[in-house]
Amino acid sequence: MQARRWLPGRDLVLVGDSGFSALLFLDAMRRARITAITRLRLDAALYQPAPPRRPGTIGRPRTKGARLPTLAATLAAKDTPWHAVVMPGWYGAGTRTIEIVSGTAVWRHGGLPVVPIRWVLIRDPANRVPPQALLCTDLTREPAQIVSWFVQRWSVEVTFQEVRRHLGVATQRQWSDMAIARTTPCLLALFSIVTLLATRLPARQRRRLAVAAWYPKPRPTFADALAAVRGAFWRERALATSPRRRARTKPRFDLPAPWAYALCYAA
Repeated sequence: MQARRWLPGRDLVLVGDSGFSALLFLDAMRRARITAITRLRLDAALYQPAPPRRPGTIGRPRTKGARLPTLAATLAAKDTPWHAVVMPGWYGAGTRTIEIVSGTAVWRHGGLPVVPIRWVLIRDPANRVPPQALLCTDLTREPAQIVSWFVQRWSVEVTFQEVRRHLGVATQRQWSDMAIARTTPCLLALFSIVTLLATRLPARQRRRLAVAAWYPKPRPTFADALAAVRGAFWRERALATSPRRRARTKPRFDLPAPWAYALCYAA
């Protein structure tokens, strides 16, 4: 919701796992004009939209129509109209053909908000992955686009796993809970910034390696990228113009190569 206040005219799509499949949360996202895509239970209580209210009808307005078959029943039905879709990047396994069927319904539970959704049922013709169901709070979205957005979550989950395995980022141990919550995002942001800056350097600087007799490296590591970015910053700072307005000869300072090597690779 804060992102919606910052970006009132931007299309925001939130993709989450089954933990975000809650009616209160989905209703809040829908009211904030944020498209939410999550998993959906196969036994969820789905209904048709409430019929139009006739003039002169007394009593509380209806919130739902007739009960629809569960998605588990739709999955088992022989007359379900499945459509084959070629999905690239299917959970890190490359391009894969899947079958989907979609529809609109109203998801309701007693005492909770009524949320209109578009559901998408997915099955693998080769039975390599179990069937699953997705929901989207925007009824106008294409089913294939909904599945494509949800599959993109896989790269996020793999990123967190690889950050722990390859970068050594572990659970923070500060005294403050807020400090713990913001340290890991800051580390990920700094790692991304350094990586993006390193890719913009000349190839000669980007491919420079710091090797040792006991540690051969065929390709640059993040330490090499960080050292290259540091060196580029220090060179730009040494050649920066003087902040004074009057003409003045600026002395040029060249950092000796051994000093630059030692400082760039310092922790």
